[in-house]
Amino acid sequence: MAKRILVTSALPYANGSIHLGHLVEYIQTDIWVRAQKMLGHEVHYVCADDTHGTPVMLKAEQENLSPEQLIEHVHEEHSRDFYDFGIRFDNYYTTNSPENQQLCEEIFGSLSDAGLIDEKEVEQFYDPIKQMFLPDRYVKGTCPKCQTPDQYGDSCEACGATYSPTDLIEPYSTVSGAKPDRKTSTHLFFKLSDARCEHFLREFTQNTDRLQPEAANKMKEWLGEAGETKLSDWDISRDAPYFGFPIPGTNETKFFYVWLDAPVGYFGSFLNYLTNHQSLDTTKHTQDFLRKGGETELIHFIGKDILYFHALFWPAMLEFSKFRTPTKIFAHGFLTVNGQKMSKSRGTFITARSFLESDLEPEWLRYYYAAKLNDSMEDIDLNLSDFMTRVNSDLVGKYINIASRSANFLAKKFDGKLTDLSLTDNEVMCCFFERSETIADAFEARQYSRGIREIMALADRANSYIDTQKPWELAKSASHTDIEKLHEVCSIAINLFKILTVYLKPVLPTLAAGVEGFLSLTSLKWSDSKKCLPRGHVIKSYKHLMGRVDQKLIDKLITLNSQESIEPKTHSSEPNTKKMTVKKNTVENASDITIDTFNKIDLRVGKIIEAKNVEGADKLARLKIDLGDEQRQVFAGIKSAYNPEDLEGKLVVVVANLKARKMRFGESQGMVLAASNEESGIFLISPDSGAVPGMQVK
Repeated sequence: MAKRILVTSALPYANGSIHLGHLVEYIQTDIWVRAQKMLGHEVHYVCADDTHGTPVMLKAEQENLSPEQLIEHVHEEHSRDFYDFGIRFDNYYTTNSPENQQLCEEIFGSLSDAGLIDEKEVEQFYDPIKQMFLPDRYVKGTCPKCQTPDQYGDSCEACGATYSPTDLIEPYSTVSGAKPDRKTSTHLFFKLSDARCEHFLREFTQNTDRLQPEAANKMKEWLGEAGETKLSDWDISRDAPYFGFPIPGTNETKFFYVWLDAPVGYFGSFLNYLTNHQSLDTTKHTQDFLRKGGETELIHFIGKDILYFHALFWPAMLEFSKFRTPTKIFAHGFLTVNGQKMSKSRGTFITARSFLESDLEPEWLRYYYAAKLNDSMEDIDLNLSDFMTRVNSDLVGKYINIASRSANFLAKKFDGKLTDLSLTDNEVMCCFFERSETIADAFEARQYSRGIREIMALADRANSYIDTQKPWELAKSASHTDIEKLHEVCSIAINLFKILTVYLKPVLPTLAAGVEGFLSLTSLKWSDSKKCLPRGHVIKSYKHLMGRVDQKLIDKLITLNSQESIEPKTHSSEPNTKKMTVKKNTVENASDITIDTFNKIDLRVGKIIEAKNVEGADKLARLKIDLGDEQRQVFAGIKSAYNPEDLEGKLVVVVANLKARKMRFGESQGMVLAASNEESGIFLISPDSGAVPGMQVK
């Protein structure tokens, strides 16, 4: 049965460029949306720039622009970056819109009518020069816990302590450098601590499938035990001057806090989308998708850092203003590059635009992310060496190779025409057909890495089929039987390539469009993964479809993003907090390895679900290990230290990317880590309780 779904990604803030960390989310969402559409569901994917708040206001001032001019410029930049990476929103809008303002005022009015808005006096720092109240991140000072200077007003980067800005020692404004005053102001609060909100949020976040298990556990931690909620009322107002929507009834002295109007921007973008599409019934779609009731779904893709807002504040706002609450909230982890946080000094704080300017193909990145992503909140790593190897091996060496190995024979011998395969009982073809539901399920569940493994296993099988049939030898034969066999083999290979293209289309839409042109097809749907091309169908001459990643392009990317190549941005209004660094002399050991070398090892938490003795082997135990999204067989030389029956259920650390080793007992598909010496015996390395299969060890 076809579903009707409104999908959103988190709104990018309008004071900076899109970088590769952002793209994890938008690529993940775009793949999911494309797969849903290919499966025949009605899906509307909307997003917008998050445009309000103090940072946008101050940046516009620094650049001698109005906030409206700044956000218009950023909107053009963001839209271009998203488009170039194949991300296709049905509507990409702005939160600074009449639709969004109308919705914010309606929601605020409903919450007020429900008795969920309260007034409280708040003491804040006030910049006497800029004549404005200062958000926490615009105050710096010495940490009250560890006395480290130049720490932000809400937390210390040195010791990790959190505190109130008024706790800082010798505070100063990062806007003007002045010592701030303390002033009291009346603010408006959403009464999140109200018993009605607590009851609703417990029902919303617990014992349902709206959140991933780890997200639901985090919500339980934040909510506290029943009757003893930890939730505090939420400050939803800011004082002028502020770039945002004025709160009705405050004479434009109070404005909606950006985190109130930002998620409402999802709905504002959808209303704008309906207005611009006459084929859609605006009244009906507004009722079906935004209001309570009906069978439509509301799906949010977000980063785990904004889970608090999307799983607590936002649903409570919607529930008590009679709007539809989220059906699912999918949170993902952060991006690291070469195993570390993105860094300008290492050239790994990579913008979307610099990736393109390095002549790297955006679909290479889409594929690599898909090969890493699953349905958890686990961080993913962009290892640039692995990126190059995996793209070249999988996409060029396996997938594209199928077409290049068969198309030329069809062109030269058969004018590009395919033979009739409708009656061919081919084992490989049947296997490809049978994997359709499995791969569709992997995309549905956001287990893209599992789906990619399935697809590449099929690509291996297709190449093995070609190797076995040897079309290059059949082409040399003068035998009519051999020529007919050549026609069949190459026609099967092209059909296998077509099916793989269907499976990869959500990930590689641009490449898929090129393949559709090559195969003389219009637009592949998921149902085409179970069909053969008809007899006499003519394909075009094969032309190069995708190139290889070259190390020179990676080097160019690092250079473009290195700190030395970026012109430093300084503002006279900000104090000079630059610190002197002292270069230390280091002596390298010949046996030392670099972090890049270490990061090539993929260590994963595994759970032993079955352990048996290996007949004929004195030291080996045969282990069946759960790695979260797959199971592996591993032979381990630990029989002298462990009874197999004692191992089942034990967590271990597995080298997951070790090349499989064929042994006379079977294939060993990894290695478990253990400590040992001659005196003490063998001790398996086991993670602490709470770790789950599939977690990365780093």
